[in-house]
Amino acid sequence: MRFCANVSILFREAPFLERFGLARAAGFSAVEFWWPAGEDLGEVEAAVEDAGLTVALFNFDAGDMPAGERGLLSDPDRAGEFRENVPVALELAGRLGCRRLNALVGHRLEGVDREEQLRLARENVAWAADRAAERGVEIMIEAVNTFENGPYLLSRTGEAAAFVRSVGRENVRLQYDYYHMQRMEGNLTATVREHIGMIGHVQVADSPGRGEPGTGEINYRYVLGELERLGYDGYVGLEYNPTTERTEESFAWLPKELRGGDVRAEDLRL
Repeated sequence: MRFCANVSILFREAPFLERFGLARAAGFSAVEFWWPAGEDLGEVEAAVEDAGLTVALFNFDAGDMPAGERGLLSDPDRAGEFRENVPVALELAGRLGCRRLNALVGHRLEGVDREEQLRLARENVAWAADRAAERGVEIMIEAVNTFENGPYLLSRTGEAAAFVRSVGRENVRLQYDYYHMQRMEGNLTATVREHIGMIGHVQVADSPGRGEPGTGEINYRYVLGELERLGYDGYVGLEYNPTTERTEESFAWLPKELRGGDVRAEDLRL
């Protein structure tokens, strides 16, 4: 497996565009990020190129994330904003060489039938997937915990997997976040074993505080070892809030010489 640093949540001691260089200096060869709202996309592209990084994944526009929004595509009043973002995001993905985009499906809305929201979400994801397929891009769907993220439509692995199957597109896959799913359902390894054929991207943070691996209750040496044994050879995104004063200090569990290439779970300092 390979690790990538999520520069939307890591290195927050620096402005966003500077975080790419900091990730490279910390030893990473790949990054991921949420939709870079408010940033000039040309400057984002330049920052990635200057740092010599691979972009493993980024999110479609999910609305005002700091204000609590978690996706637009299931909201009848805002789904058009998602569709407007799709070609922009795919163009950026093409320039960055990124082959995976994450689509957050949004919150349950008062006064709107949940099944109607899911139907709209399926239509919009399928529409985006057809355009993404033309560029060789996959769309990820993840389950997100409701403790911190409000009434998210897909909060358990089974729900997200059923949604992926219902879309009916080969380039729509599951993004599995160990932190979110430990909060919501536990049973991490058995769940990953059941869904490994659908998983296209993985993210980690420890539970319950969302700190770096080794600061909570998840046995990451074990669960990542099992992920490795299942044949997963994709990226593992570091999407956590460092418990240390500076982000660099939070990487003690992942030796610097291993951050830029393939890693075996047995080599982690956990």
